[in-house]
Amino acid sequence: MVSETDLTIPNVITCLAYRGVVTDMKGHSVLTSKIEAEVELLERHVVMLNAIKKHEPIGIIRLSELLDIPQHKVRYSLRILEQEGLINPSPEGAITTEKLTEFYERVVSILDRMEGTVGKLKGELEEESKKNAKD
Repeated sequence: MVSETDLTIPNVITCLAYRGVVTDMKGHSVLTSKIEAEVELLERHVVMLNAIKKHEPIGIIRLSELLDIPQHKVRYSLRILEQEGLINPSPEGAITTEKLTEFYERVVSILDRMEGTVGKLKGELEEESKKNAKD
């Protein structure tokens, strides 16, 4: 079973970097900027979800202060997490739902598949780069 401590984007990125899959998450390419932005957004949602789980119930202002994330971004993430059924609002603040563990497991599975795809792509690019360097 996967715990929320296993599913932090920094842990995933570190794992991918250790395996040589990710080397620079801040590239400047139109081809990669969208996926980088989406990974950063997923990271924010997961970090926020973990903070909600740890401090529930918790409101927007406290989450913003705790995570040093602007309130408008906290509001957006909370809206997405609620739409996904991962949190519920309460008078005291956001609380997690029973769907949390299933979500963690699903995202780990997706990241595992992505890791394989990224690894394959990286290998192909390295091979082509070596060929081009010889030419």
